[in-house]
Amino acid sequence: MRAFRIAELRIGKVRPLGPNAVPSGIDKAAVAGPLMARGKGFEGDEQGDTRHHGGADKALHAYPVAHYPAWANDLPEHAAQFGPGAFGENLVIEGATEDDCCLFDRYRLGGAMVEVSQTRQPCWRLNLRFDLRDMAARVQQTGRTGWYFRVVSEGLITAGDRAELIARPCPNWPLTRVWQLLYRDISDHDALTAFAALPGLPENWRRMVDARLARGTVEDWRPRLETPG
Repeated sequence: MRAFRIAELRIGKVRPLGPNAVPSGIDKAAVAGPLMARGKGFEGDEQGDTRHHGGADKALHAYPVAHYPAWANDLPEHAAQFGPGAFGENLVIEGATEDDCCLFDRYRLGGAMVEVSQTRQPCWRLNLRFDLRDMAARVQQTGRTGWYFRVVSEGLITAGDRAELIARPCPNWPLTRVWQLLYRDISDHDALTAFAALPGLPENWRRMVDARLARGTVEDWRPRLETPG
């Protein structure tokens, strides 16, 4: 896959989410005109938890159109929720999924240059978003996570722009393989060692993998997947 299309751009302000009014920017609205992609994301976009969301390695969240019908089939009682913006994405992607993109792929997108930085590690805010206690776990289990871009070179992006692949430095690391290593082949020592050695790996991922290698066990996912309280 050498190119894909941006069907929609979406941004959102921080609003209360769920019964305990957790601050969150997951509810994002479509924008018709161009948006400036800065080093930490689109101008006008907000995150409720800036410790775990946003920042240079999570500047733009992308989610494939191809996944919405699969979710509607899995969860027909929630089918109306599965459309553009359902997962708090900034970029609604047509023509590519996690299987088509590799870690650190660089794309020319409108006037910006972006780089695939990591897959999404789903958190419990998705449980509140869909009113399903295990939605974050479902996203993790299916691999339909979406991914993040770094903004390497700032510029304007407009709905309808095509992303053209400029560089693929890690062709052996499609995002589906990353997901497999993080959540399925969790104790594959050789793969973890190779993964940890990748230049440009987000520092929090490097620490996570180094800890797995040192302890020989996987980290506890419950604080990330299970809604507090």
